[in-house]
Amino acid sequence: MKIDEVAKLTGITKRAIRYYEEIGLTAPPDRSDGQMRRYTEQDVKQLQRVVDAKEVLGFSLQELQHFLTLKERILEHKEQYTSSSSEVLKKQELNEIEQGLTEQQQMLQEKMEKMKRFQDEIADLLSKVQRLKTDKT
Repeated sequence: MKIDEVAKLTGITKRAIRYYEEIGLTAPPDRSDGQMRRYTEQDVKQLQRVVDAKEVLGFSLQELQHFLTLKERILEHKEQYTSSSSEVLKKQELNEIEQGLTEQQQMLQEKMEKMKRFQDEIADLLSKVQRLKTDKT
């Protein structure tokens, strides 16, 4: 797919798609002989995950980069775990990854609690409006 199609599918601008690639939130897509970006379904899914995390979960781009860095470290560590590196370094890196993931989890929990408070407030206001409508009739 061309970038125009991807922009329509994801609801984000071509400029944002290029920027996400530039800062490492998404992998660079393959390019045609004419150097045009050619996106796969997997590329679109990755972009959609970024959009969802940003819009739905309220993650900043910096928070997304931090999460992706942690994810990469986990995958690298998994591959290197069987290599001959020392157990002390393995444990130290695992502790750092665990701490980062714990922070991400806490941040997400806080955002969910804020969303729940807004949801409750909206439900309360809606209930008041409905009662006012019922009282007026």
